[in-house]
Amino acid sequence: MRSERVGHTLQATALVNEAFLRLVEVQQVQWQNRAHFFAMAARVMRRILVDAARARGYQKRGGGAPVLSLDEALMVPAEPAEDLVALDDALTALAAIDARKSQVVEMRFFGGLSIEEVAEALHVSIDTVKRDWKMAKLWLLRELESGAPHDA
Repeated sequence: MRSERVGHTLQATALVNEAFLRLVEVQQVQWQNRAHFFAMAARVMRRILVDAARARGYQKRGGGAPVLSLDEALMVPAEPAEDLVALDDALTALAAIDARKSQVVEMRFFGGLSIEEVAEALHVSIDTVKRDWKMAKLWLLRELESGAPHDA
């Protein structure tokens, strides 16, 4: 939420509330431990934030808004919503190559979990999470800078 624009409509408390409501609706999940719950909460928060960003993108591309000239449009800076959608797309591509690295990013970035909590949730060592976190960040940076899919 720190990277969202000033005045965005989705506040941190609203995000947590929405995530909680979605998690409560899931009846079939057998929560293994606290880390498992936080891992799922991170995934739900990712979905909520990305859905909100995509909705804002829809509104920016038309959605009943007045039409701007090209000069006016160039004066408006890009919003973090576009970055969030690009990050989601890149994470999806990373998951196809290495699901665990994608999960590490999801838990750390969207869920705010510590390295230790991620290690517990994924049943791997802390060193493994540190390596995955470092490699995933590098891969995502390359992916986001180029805007095109890469192989790992």
